[in-house]
Amino acid sequence: MYIKVHERMGKKVVALCDKELLGNVYEGDGLVLDLKKYENFYAGKIVDEEEAKKHLENFDSANMVGKKSVSLAVRLGLCEKSEVRTIAKIPHIQIYKF
Repeated sequence: MYIKVHERMGKKVVALCDKELLGNVYEGDGLVLDLKKYENFYAGKIVDEEEAKKHLENFDSANMVGKKSVSLAVRLGLCEKSEVRTIAKIPHIQIYKF
């Protein structure tokens, strides 16, 4: 998985994306998931699940794309499976902590 942590004005945004999805565009049901145009948002460093977990312990918001990334969020209790959306059969979740 690719992870990139964005920090701005005291806020931490974690972007996590399955490695094989980055650089591609997916379309379905009138929606577009453009991981080519927004590649820089997700393309940080490649991490395993354990390292990703560390970054997901403390964040203000998170964007996760792909089966591995999103299933990790569900297993960690960061979201419910019913909250996950799909675009062209690719799972996607945005999580905001207030």
